[in-house]
Amino acid sequence: MGRWALDVAFLWKAVLTLGLVLLYYCFSIGITFYNKWLTKSFHFPLFMTMLHLAVIFLFSALSRALVQCSSHRARVVLSWADYLRRVAPTALATALDVGLSNWSFLYVTVSLYTMTKSSAVLFILIFSLIFKLEELRAALVLVVLLIAGGLFMFTYKSTQFNMEGFALVLGASFIGGIRWTLTQMLLQKAELGLQNPIDTMFHLQPLMFLGLFPLFAVFEGLHLSTSEKIFRFQDTGLLLRVLGSLFFGGILAFGLGFSEFLLVSRTSSLTLSIAGIFKEVCTLLLAAHLLGDQISLLNWLGFALCVSGISLHVALKALHSRGDGGPKALKGLGSSPDLELLLRSSQREEGDNEEEEYFVAQGQQ
Repeated sequence: MGRWALDVAFLWKAVLTLGLVLLYYCFSIGITFYNKWLTKSFHFPLFMTMLHLAVIFLFSALSRALVQCSSHRARVVLSWADYLRRVAPTALATALDVGLSNWSFLYVTVSLYTMTKSSAVLFILIFSLIFKLEELRAALVLVVLLIAGGLFMFTYKSTQFNMEGFALVLGASFIGGIRWTLTQMLLQKAELGLQNPIDTMFHLQPLMFLGLFPLFAVFEGLHLSTSEKIFRFQDTGLLLRVLGSLFFGGILAFGLGFSEFLLVSRTSSLTLSIAGIFKEVCTLLLAAHLLGDQISLLNWLGFALCVSGISLHVALKALHSRGDGGPKALKGLGSSPDLELLLRSSQREEGDNEEEEYFVAQGQQ
């Protein structure tokens, strides 16, 4: 009976993990292709991103209100000092990462975007070393060389290469390294109480919106104010369709953020990293078949080299955590059995000051 119960529990966990991975795939791959499709007719990616942030904030606030009503416990609200000092850097880096990523869709194909964005792991490693979240090892140097070499091979003599778009994606990947390093440092601060993903997204969005607004005002403000699709609209039906398309993209963005946190909380950041590798393969295959992106043999070899580097990094993280006597480095939110992401807040024992490490190696929109 005990063996049967263990088998059922293992099977249920495997099915749950698979379901969460598929949910993450739907939102992540879906929003990539959706944003690429939308930017073909709507050439204001920064405004699109800002509207997405507003939708995410709206849904996060609504979710917090529902949780508070059902649990009868007040949600965490940071002081202005903590908010500006600890959350602002992470919010600004996240806003630039997402904004530049969406901006690049005006110039690059989905395949080039996917491959270049995968280099975020390289920058995450670099900034982890700078902030001493990782120790310099020969294996990490090999990971960096594999990813950098793979990126070079993928973009070398690519028939659909665009320098401006490539620079935007590479800039987003660079800032993404800062973003996820700061995210880890932010969520290690247990006293802030931002372990719940809804609370994290709720606090990040306003500063992300404000951080992205100057960039929007400079590059898109004037053009958007004279656009007949938004402010100078003449066809109400067209305006409603555009706003509806943008709002649906915001729903996908909220689903992506929540599915990433949900997957990590129920499994580990290692699971998200592994899932991210296969997601990129699926994205490239879909881009080649559905959008006609041209990928040469050299490009595929470069991608394989990059995936090898990412896989080696994931394997090293797993071995390192096992060598420490347990999945401490990958513990993340899933270590707390009392965490119910949408139904209740995290319950922690009094006097427990152990820092939780939360690191998403494949964060992208």
